[in-house]
Amino acid sequence: MDIAVLAGGLGTRLASVVSGLPKILAPVGNRPFLDYFLLWLAANGATRVLLCLGHRADAVQEYLARSGSLPVEVSVVVETMPLGTAGAVNFALPHLRSDPVLILNGDSYVDAALGDFLREHLRSGALASILCAQVPDSGRYGRVEIDSHQHIAQFREKDGRAAGAGWISAGVYAISQRLLSQIAAFPTGSLERDVLEVLPAGTIHAFRTTGQFLDIGTPEALASAAELFSRRFVNCAERRL
Repeated sequence: MDIAVLAGGLGTRLASVVSGLPKILAPVGNRPFLDYFLLWLAANGATRVLLCLGHRADAVQEYLARSGSLPVEVSVVVETMPLGTAGAVNFALPHLRSDPVLILNGDSYVDAALGDFLREHLRSGALASILCAQVPDSGRYGRVEIDSHQHIAQFREKDGRAAGAGWISAGVYAISQRLLSQIAAFPTGSLERDVLEVLPAGTIHAFRTTGQFLDIGTPEALASAAELFSRRFVNCAERRL
């Protein structure tokens, strides 16, 4: 199965702690987030990964070149201008031939079994599936409403006033080739806002997990990653930036 990781963002909120690096190389202890991300994918059975790069792609490529052995085979595509997440998928389409394709945001992690997610997606026959995590403050991320048939009924925008536990998109998507053919019409744009959120209600399958979710988009969240990954990947050798 083809796996694409969207890792071209600017990481504006992390500027004070990443020293110009792209988010996927943000330091978690003495290692970049990318190391743990690849270990997570390998632990779920992945053998090859496509990194969709943009901002400071050179830094990622240089890191990969000097890293030696990696837990999965990694290839890259590099956009020459910011395209948004839908545009990044569009740009990578020549490399995405399996059905479905697994697409992940490169700045988050969720403690879930990706194999189970994909198997349920195939059983559902849905155009797309989203792995949904439960968080104590869904207002920070934007809530998804899930109906009794395990479909996404509605997406709700981020709203700091809408505090409370809820389900959110964990940034992990199973996308069928039928939907990828529609994404071909989006040279730029957002995968969630411009593609997924405008699909008819009941089109997208929701896979729920109660596993821990982490988005490294803020300095505070990034700081919490070291403890989480030290527990998850305790036997992994250290590799410095």
